[in-house]
Amino acid sequence: MAEGGEREELLSPSPVSPAKRLCSWPSPPPHYPRGSSGTVSGGAGGVGGSCLTPGARPHLQPESLLDCAAKTVAEKWAYERVEERFERIPEPVQRRIVYWSFPRNEREICMYSSFQYRGSSGAGAAGGAAGSPAEEGPPPPPGAAPAGPAPGAAAVGASPGLGAGASAAGGGSGEGLPFRRGIHLLDSGSVENVLQVGFHLSGTVTEPATASEPAMTYKVAISFDRCKITSVTCGCGNKDIFYCAHVVALSLYRIRKPDQVKLRLPISETLFQMNRDQLQKFIQYLITAHHTEVLPTAQKLADEILSSNSEINQVHGAPDPTAGASIDDENCWHLDEEQVKEQVKLFLSQGGYYGSGKQLNSMFAKVREMLRMRDSNGARMLTLITEQFMADPRLTLWRQQGTSMTDKCRQLWDELGALWVCIILNPHCKLEEKSCWLLQLQKWSDLDVCPLEDGNYGHELPNITNALPQSASHSPDSLSRPRRTVFTRAIEGRELHWQDSHLQRIISSDIYTAPACQRESEGLLFNSQGQPLWLEHVPTACARVDALRSHGYPKEALRLTVAIINTLRLQQQRQLEIYKHQKKELLQRGTTTITNLEGWVGHPLDPIGCLFLTLTEACRLNDDGYLEVSDMSESRTPVYQHVPVAAGYPNSSESYLSLALEVALMGMGQQRVMPEGLYAQDKVCRNEEQLLSRLQELQLDDELVQTLRKQCILLLEGGPFSGLGEVIHRESMPMHTFAKYLFSALLPHDPDLSYKLALRAMRLPVLENSASAGDTTHPHHMVSVVPSRYPRWFTLGHLESQQCELASTMLTAAKGDTLRLRTILEAIQKHIHSSSLIFKLAQDAFKIATPTDNSTDSTLLNVALELGLQVMRMTLSTLNWRRREMVRWLVTCATEVGVRALVSILQSWYTLFTPTEATSIVAATAVSHTTILRLSLDYPQREELASCARTLALQCAMKDPQSCALSALTLCEKDHIAFEAAYQIAIDAAAGGMTHSQLFTIARYMELRGYPLRAFKLASLAMSHLNLAYNQDTHPAINDVLWACALSHSLGKNELAALIPLVVKSVHCATVLSDILRRCTVTAPGLAGIPGRRSSGKLMSTDKAPLRQLLDATINAYINTTHSRLTHISPRHYGEFIEFLSKARETFLLPQDGHLQFAQFIDNLKQIYKGKKKLMLLVRERFG
Repeated sequence: MAEGGEREELLSPSPVSPAKRLCSWPSPPPHYPRGSSGTVSGGAGGVGGSCLTPGARPHLQPESLLDCAAKTVAEKWAYERVEERFERIPEPVQRRIVYWSFPRNEREICMYSSFQYRGSSGAGAAGGAAGSPAEEGPPPPPGAAPAGPAPGAAAVGASPGLGAGASAAGGGSGEGLPFRRGIHLLDSGSVENVLQVGFHLSGTVTEPATASEPAMTYKVAISFDRCKITSVTCGCGNKDIFYCAHVVALSLYRIRKPDQVKLRLPISETLFQMNRDQLQKFIQYLITAHHTEVLPTAQKLADEILSSNSEINQVHGAPDPTAGASIDDENCWHLDEEQVKEQVKLFLSQGGYYGSGKQLNSMFAKVREMLRMRDSNGARMLTLITEQFMADPRLTLWRQQGTSMTDKCRQLWDELGALWVCIILNPHCKLEEKSCWLLQLQKWSDLDVCPLEDGNYGHELPNITNALPQSASHSPDSLSRPRRTVFTRAIEGRELHWQDSHLQRIISSDIYTAPACQRESEGLLFNSQGQPLWLEHVPTACARVDALRSHGYPKEALRLTVAIINTLRLQQQRQLEIYKHQKKELLQRGTTTITNLEGWVGHPLDPIGCLFLTLTEACRLNDDGYLEVSDMSESRTPVYQHVPVAAGYPNSSESYLSLALEVALMGMGQQRVMPEGLYAQDKVCRNEEQLLSRLQELQLDDELVQTLRKQCILLLEGGPFSGLGEVIHRESMPMHTFAKYLFSALLPHDPDLSYKLALRAMRLPVLENSASAGDTTHPHHMVSVVPSRYPRWFTLGHLESQQCELASTMLTAAKGDTLRLRTILEAIQKHIHSSSLIFKLAQDAFKIATPTDNSTDSTLLNVALELGLQVMRMTLSTLNWRRREMVRWLVTCATEVGVRALVSILQSWYTLFTPTEATSIVAATAVSHTTILRLSLDYPQREELASCARTLALQCAMKDPQSCALSALTLCEKDHIAFEAAYQIAIDAAAGGMTHSQLFTIARYMELRGYPLRAFKLASLAMSHLNLAYNQDTHPAINDVLWACALSHSLGKNELAALIPLVVKSVHCATVLSDILRRCTVTAPGLAGIPGRRSSGKLMSTDKAPLRQLLDATINAYINTTHSRLTHISPRHYGEFIEFLSKARETFLLPQDGHLQFAQFIDNLKQIYKGKKKLMLLVRERFG
């Protein structure tokens, strides 16, 4: 708040006479003579094709006193007031007033015919905002000189060719913009028949023919008053916010070629000079020339004039459209309100599309442009936009559904609220205007659909006029907090005023310093160097800066910015002193309760961004092109130069650019608590990235590097008041993104400081566990999950990824430096708790350590391996869908490191891998032929690896035989003793928890390796684990059963006899049993070629053992299956059932009495299921 804490309205200066008010502006510089190669006298030079080249100076002549007076009167007074003030005005004076009443600045025409001109966000800080104040009213605050040229000043030296290379808001070359097209029409001679009658300009503009359209001529009419266009009419029927190209062409013609325009006094003056006969002739000729259009109107007017009681005869005089506006008319530029509403409504209805948000942002930029020109249409246009925003039907929908608005829409509302803060803090607005705006804002804010300042969490921040208390905890229950909408901060601006004497002296003078005899009450107004301070809630003070800057007071904004920075410096120094006294206690405790509930980064008023832009705009080199119409999608990197801080400050070596860097570092390094709510947290991250992108535009020279180094040291020593201090709050906002910038910027100049700072910033306190700071022996198994807390950290994933990016940047920079890499590795293992991110870091380090030119960096490769081992330990007991990828990568990394690394992970596999991973991936890859070739291993090394792999295999098989037995056998097959041990483990486990499929797989492997008897034993064990029901004729184990029977059959009759009882017990599916029976009867048993055995060469009979048991089981299975199927059979399955009986008959007929047994079976079916007449009819037809 201002000194004394007054809560007054923003007061205008005391009224002064028009003459005195005029005298308060600087005298205009000499204008160019009419007919010179520049522009119209007092027009905007450097605009259009006929403008002056930079540096050109035409022959200047002093203005006449008549022109000086006429220019000022034409700009400030309505013509009606002039007529009332003076009974008779000489015709030469009238002509000069009318002549000078047309707008003289092409920038204003450009503003109303294009979305944006280049430099609109930054123009004005160095060169000032060109053009005159938009309206008659109070002058600026005391000492606040108008920015830029005075009214009517020519912008000498501006770049020629206004709008060159411009583009439409939607992108493209810019040739389609009305302003650019208007220039082309003017340059091509398309403007003709230009006539100025009083305050009315008319002419015709011809659009040249194109391939698809013929040439078209349009009539254009423009009314103007006090150097503003008040209405436009064009035959093209343009429906847009901006003036069409034809209006632009005619306006520029009048500005650039005023002496080629026929100038006449208002038509009423001409009529006054006519006698009766001349008037009658005039009227009759007019009617004759346009009788089809005006005759009915002429007759109607004649009838009314001849009627003594008509309304027209009750009024003295008659209207004159060419005589200018009346005294009571509002003096502002023509703005089509309906089109503004329609355009905003259209853009809002397209809310899901990128282009609509872009167009709305450019409309906001247009509002800022108008404010900077001090054009009253800025507030008017913002009011129209806000009305449409409040009428958006999605607001009601979102509120009813309880959903939050889209992120892009939320950003648009934020910009809307920020613009209203600027308007309310307008330093030269009238009290009645401000009261009207506040009333309207309050109405909008009271509506239920009005968006809250921070989504559902919009209540926790202090209001705009209060200083921020530092507290350890959040405010109490959010339900008790007042409701804060996007307009609340603007409404709170009613408490702010500009009448504080200290504030006025700050913004009005560059040489305001502490008096020699400083009173005690002034102790807080200046620092020790005598520089003024401004002690106010920082975001509020920055809102004042933004208001000054937005309303065309760049110098005043700069002065206040410097005072705010001096205040922040003093606060930073005092906080450092406080911390030094508490350092020992805080370090022992290891944490702090001190933090800022309201951070400057991500704040709704964007205080740091405002100060940074204000300072850097004063240092831009490429602002000379600020009149160029810009491409909304064009990105031109700004170029900055050092501009010394204004005289009067003892430290003359400082520049605005170094101050910009310093304040950005101070703001981003502020320790602040994580805000509540998803949008607020996302906004902090987005705002931080925006500030960093602006910082990266600065080319760091020696002066900026010194500023950077000094501020980084202060941040490191700043204690709990700095986000990079030794002790921070547990829920403090991390500094990873900021530290990454600082690290990269400092590294070439001060490596030690850059690493110290980046390592300090690696911490993420909200996820830190209870392990001691120096304990790195225990692996961190902590997964990336937010602890149970309120509020939630919605952006934690993003913050962790930024932490990973910081670590990756350090690893890359430290390549080859063993000591630094070890320190970074320890920081990663201590502070990063996400296995996926550590894995990403390991992969990054691996890629950097193994470039394509084969120049491997062993130190970084070892870091990659260490990180990979950390990931294995973290994910060993947790589920991770990338686990197999991680294991394979680790083996690859260990292979690159060397044979010792492979041996190490094989020997310590139980701390890194599951048994399945260890056998199927790790050991198998380690002993593969590819690995041996890659490492060029000799025989002892190969044997060592193989021995480790066999030991691992047996250990894994003992721990998890179900999953590892087969892999163990495979790994041990070249060593007889190990192979036997693995086989015995498999046999021992068979009686336990191994499934039939696992046993069948091992049995097939044993057969493949030439051990048929062992395969048979395992197959028998597998068969005892199997149970195949009557209807499971597609079971996946059927092939294994058939294989096992074939194996036993090939081994001999004894093995087959041993297996058939197991088959009969386990398999109840008739079709499977019949298939086995058929295969056993096709060939003779004993064909496996077992040494010492001999095949009999005879086929086996189904009437004798062992096949008789299988035959009986098959027949019984068919009988049981038939009854089961008939229980729930439907007519559509009758055909399928008959085919099933046909297969059953084949089996029934195998024994000698089989035909009798089958006939009896069919008879039983007919008797039992005689109710199924249709089915039994089909049975009789097929089987008798």
